[in-house]
Amino acid sequence: MKQNILAIIGAALAIVLLAACSEDSQNNTEQNEIDVQELKQLVHDHGVKNIENQVASITDQELIVTHSDETQTVYTLPEDEFFVSIAPYINETHPCTFHNLTGCQGEMTEEEFQIYIEDTDGNVVMNDTVTSLENGFIDFWLPSDNTYHITIAYDTMTVEAEFSTFEGDATCITTMQLS
Repeated sequence: MKQNILAIIGAALAIVLLAACSEDSQNNTEQNEIDVQELKQLVHDHGVKNIENQVASITDQELIVTHSDETQTVYTLPEDEFFVSIAPYINETHPCTFHNLTGCQGEMTEEEFQIYIEDTDGNVVMNDTVTSLENGFIDFWLPSDNTYHITIAYDTMTVEAEFSTFEGDATCITTMQLS
């Protein structure tokens, strides 16, 4: 009988402790809604390292900011736009699926590229000269749910590729080797 009571008390304590732990972990992540322009500025500021003591990564649906105290703030991305960051390279790259705005480093920093992007219907989305960021990436906000053909030119080298902006697609593209 005494063993049954101790078992019940032990189980009750375990439930209380588990509830307390899950409450702490819920408080550790905050969902935050902000204006689309503010969100894009926040993504840019993390990408160019204007914000210190935070780690930021971006999936196909969320910007996740981890603060120095290990708490996280999660921002929902707009449904009709997709963020993708591309690091063209000549010699060195790294595997990546979801872009770490504060950690990914591309080979070609602050270089000028001629960028041409068109969608599957042949609509030109971009035809412009763009300078890569200090981290070697070029950031784009493109319409969601489409496939794009991109041509990147640098000096006498080019690369052509396709990528898409559907749910689950990569936000970090590091496979475009110039030749």
